[in-house]
Amino acid sequence: MNNLSYNIGVSKPFTAYPKGDFDIESGTFKKGRRRKISLSAMVRNFRDHAHHFIKLRPIAAVFSILLFLAAILIIGISVVNNRSMVVGSLTSYNLDRKTPGSYPFQNLRNLVMVAGHSIYTSNSCGKVDQEDSWFLEPYQKHPGQAATFVAHIQEGVTFTDRDDDALLLFSGGETRKDAGPKSEAQSYWGVAESKGWFGKEESVRHRALTEEHARDSFENLLFSVCRFRELTGVYPQNITVVSYDFKEERFAHLHRAAIGFPETNFLYIGTPVSFPSREAIDGEASVRALFEQDPFGCTSSLHWKKIGRDPFHRTIPYPNGCPELKELFSYCGTVPYQGNLPWNH
Repeated sequence: MNNLSYNIGVSKPFTAYPKGDFDIESGTFKKGRRRKISLSAMVRNFRDHAHHFIKLRPIAAVFSILLFLAAILIIGISVVNNRSMVVGSLTSYNLDRKTPGSYPFQNLRNLVMVAGHSIYTSNSCGKVDQEDSWFLEPYQKHPGQAATFVAHIQEGVTFTDRDDDALLLFSGGETRKDAGPKSEAQSYWGVAESKGWFGKEESVRHRALTEEHARDSFENLLFSVCRFRELTGVYPQNITVVSYDFKEERFAHLHRAAIGFPETNFLYIGTPVSFPSREAIDGEASVRALFEQDPFGCTSSLHWKKIGRDPFHRTIPYPNGCPELKELFSYCGTVPYQGNLPWNH
């Protein structure tokens, strides 16, 4: 008797009619092809349904459209705000971080600024006292003029040597087209280097830098304050300016007052000109009168004078390095700036 085994309770799937199309000639089944729906058909289908919905429920349709537009608006605002927050956070981190080493001169507190008046054009470092080594304007072409530039540089170095908390900045941009793309600041730094920093190299050289965008005396002061912030992370507690003695009124009173810096924390060191002339005195009086009417040099002929002193179209980076002075940099008025300033707190 045959032993038959039955798998009771176990069912096997059975396909009575295989899926697909039967090919009579080959006697086999072919897999069915899915019908492709074109994009245009999908659009027509959606349009028909939408039209039907709007026809049956017009109020609900309008309400749905308004909700959809509001959702898009909210999402767009959220994306813009998030992006602004990220950019703002990165900017704040880059400018205001106080981790050790963030600023190369974070221990310095006082600014010594030497205002540039000319560009050194000689290929020789041994002719700094000669007029033909400098690019001179007609009113500067006097015997001994080059020596006055060197005197300013030496005064700045000497004063910085006496103050261990001071940062020395030579200020002045690429102001003369015929002198080439050389800055007044780099010229002065190079002269100090050629003179061995007047015997103060070990004390001063490592904390003597440049500000290379100023186009007039007001920018000499304002841009140097911003440059100080870039290098130290703080604003100067005291400012010392070195220039000609007959420009003291312009720097120590007009420019200082324009930025609201305390008079008690401002020192001016003036040196005599090589050739005192009525022309120089009258010229200074004229410039001073213009700054009295236009303290920030932004509306009068002072503005066009600055444009003429930018022959190579240099982009001014400030106030990126001193964000607290953003409003001061954009201010253009006939009276000193009255807003909040770091040195007023």
